[in-house]
Order: sequence, then structure tokens, then C-alpha cells
Amino acid sequence: MLRKHLPRRTILRGLGASIALPFLDAMTPAFGATARIGGPQLKQAPLRMAFTYVPNGISMDAWTPASGADFELSRILAPLAPYKDRLLLLSGLNHHNGFPLGDGAGDHARAAATFLTGVHPRKTSGADIAAGISVDQMAAARLSGKTRFGSIELACEDGRLVGNCDSGYSCAYSNSISWRTPSQPNPPEVNPRAVFERLFGESSEDPATMARRATYRRSILDFVMNDAKTMKVSLGPTDNRKLDEYLDGIREIERRIEQAEKEGNQIAPSMEHPDGVPVEFADHVKLMFDLMAVAFQTDSTRVATFMIGREGSTRTYREIGIPDAHHPLTHHRNDPELIEKVTRINCFHMQQYAYFLQKLGSIHEGDGTLLDNVMIVYGSGLSDGNQHDHANLPVLVAGGGAGSLKTGRHVQYKKDTPMANLLVSMLDRMGVQHGLPGDATGPLDRLSDLV
Repeated sequence: MLRKHLPRRTILRGLGASIALPFLDAMTPAFGATARIGGPQLKQAPLRMAFTYVPNGISMDAWTPASGADFELSRILAPLAPYKDRLLLLSGLNHHNGFPLGDGAGDHARAAATFLTGVHPRKTSGADIAAGISVDQMAAARLSGKTRFGSIELACEDGRLVGNCDSGYSCAYSNSISWRTPSQPNPPEVNPRAVFERLFGESSEDPATMARRATYRRSILDFVMNDAKTMKVSLGPTDNRKLDEYLDGIREIERRIEQAEKEGNQIAPSMEHPDGVPVEFADHVKLMFDLMAVAFQTDSTRVATFMIGREGSTRTYREIGIPDAHHPLTHHRNDPELIEKVTRINCFHMQQYAYFLQKLGSIHEGDGTLLDNVMIVYGSGLSDGNQHDHANLPVLVAGGGAGSLKTGRHVQYKKDTPMANLLVSMLDRMGVQHGLPGDATGPLDRLSDLV
């Protein structure tokens, strides 16, 4: 009861580096995780939200299970079996503003642009782009000052933000789901090294400092280890274990980034390959998920977006025996062989997402895990990629929502229910005051016993 109390924003500092700490028992008063003792509820771990986007739609026949609490996971969802009780699968949601509405072709651009805005984007390939403010940025603005970063935007596929990428729509629409303003998309970061430096380097450090650290190849943790050793003396055994696990995890992420840089330098010069990006796609995805997890663990941010692929992606998946480009495969014209290849890609993506849930579930926080205190949406702005359909979107939410979600269910909504209503409900749970984004009509019902 007399242990040292640490502020939630405690960080370890060293030369040109700072490391935020995970949620420790010492950051709450004694018995803080469970006690009320005649007073107000003591502060719990914060709620975070993230959005994981997959491109080109999904094979809906292999995605959609039967409704109800006892639903069986479909083929694509099967990798999530260990986390079924932490899933909320939502069917029947649509983005009306993703449809042409008189603008003709360009469904891939509209799929990404509407995903978190609900707004029909202006059809232009010039500088006069216009969509809407995305809900992640609404939350980031509201949480400004509570975390080091309002949000982080990640991706595994680089893309342009100018020029024509989809039937007269600017590349900005296809390559970002996060919009700071209606005319300002947030370009996602694809290089794990850059993300790592952003999270753990001092915001004031200049290029010379970063270059010096890269030259000496010294671990960021080396700069703060003395501070960590001093702190460990005043912590209890549980917090010491958490701190050791956390620091080991940071070290492992850094080791994998350095290894990826070495592998990247061995690639033929004719290949475009950013330094720090692993050769294998699955390694790249998992590394970005690890970085997102540690950003949440340290409360460096509470809001994140992650595009596994840009909309309209033509990535090939030779690692699972599919040398065909993803986007053309989705125009399968009901060919069973092509549908099977698309489904295998969908399953492959889901396996990486399952890794992320496993990671979050392994991080202890308060009386539970980090997975209990997140809302992680997984989905696409298209359902059937062959038909370019924006109705009945494939959407699921994973995590406990800090107790605000009733999970382990498949909920079927009536036709044409706006997906923007889900976004409203998530903002409500984040404590964000807002108008109704896009075509939202109000909060989405049946997400919990409270709504």
C-alpha cells in the first residue's frame, strides 16, 4: 500500500531518446484496480481504437457465418477461433456514399475514402480533392495532449498521393483512409524504422542526431537502461516482470527492423524497397502490428489506422502460391478457380490479424489484458470486389472496448444500415463529442447491453 506511485505518463529518458512505459500497478493507488471504497471509481487503463483495412473486398461466401451467439466461424474467420469471445461480427452495414451517385467508375477510390469518413469524395485527379474528416482524426483531435501522438497511420504498401489512380479519382483517395481535414489525407508510414524512430526518438531531435545514432548502431534502449535500472529498485515484483517483458519486446522489435534493413540492402538495386521493410510480406505486417501494440501499451497514442494494402492493390502473394495480382483476381467473373485464390488471400490476411489479437492478449494491463481495452475494426470498403459492392460490408470489431462491447456474437442489421453509425458508436465510447459523420443517423444499436 505504501509503494511508490508513478504518473501514467512516466517515461525513461536518455541521450536523444525517450521511452514511455506500459501500464504498471504502480501507476494506480494500492487496490486501484478493483476498489471503490466509498468513493468514485478509480482510473482504469485507457480505451484505444484502431482500424485495419484490407483492399479489394472479400469473398463474402467464405466470410459470412450464421447469425447468433453460437455462430460457427467461417473459413476466412477461422484463424480468429481463439478470440471468438472477443469478436463482434457485424453484417448488413453499408457505405451509401461509396456508390457512384452519378460519378461513374472509381469504386476502389471511393471504398477507401468513405471507410472512416462516410463522405462521397469529389471526383478529381487534381489538387482539389475533398472527402471528409475521418473518425480517427476526430478522436485524435479530442484526445490531443493526453498522449504523445494524437494518432499513427501505418501501411504495408507505398503509394502516391497525387495523380490519377482510379478512373479519374486522385491517388490520395486510394492510398489513405485517414483524413485530417476534407482536403488533407494523412499519408501512412510503410517503413517500420521510421515508425520506431517516431515513437521512441525525441520529437526535437535533428537529422544529425538521428544520423549519429544510425552510424553507431546503438540501441535506443542503451540510452535509457540506467534510468530503467534505477526505477526497478522502487517497483514491486509484478511491475518488474512487466517492465522486463516490455523492454525485451522493444529490443526484439528493433532487432527485427535492423535485420530487415540488412535483408533489404541485399535486394537487387533495380527493386524499389524501402530500408527497414522486411522482404517477406507477413513479417512486414506483423512488425507493423507489433509497433501498433507497443504504441498502445505505452499510451503513446490511443488511435491508429493500418492499411494492409492500398485500395486497388496489385500485390502478388507468392508466399502462399499465388503469383497473380490481387486486384485483377477479384474480377473473377464467378470463376471458381479465381474465387479460390481470392479466398486464400483473404485467409492469409486474417492470419496476420489473428497474430495481432494474440499480441494484444499477451500484454497484461490492470486486471486484464490490452485486448480488453481496445476496439479494433477489421474490414474493407467493398464486399464483393467483382461487383464493386459497397453494401453488406465485411466488418468485425475485436476487443473488449473496456467493457462497453458485448462480444462473442454475430449481429445482422437491416439492409442499408449506415456503417457510419458504427463509427458514431465508437466515438461515443472514446468520449468524443461529434456531429454525425457522413450519412450516419445515430449510434449503432445492439453493440452492448448498454445501447
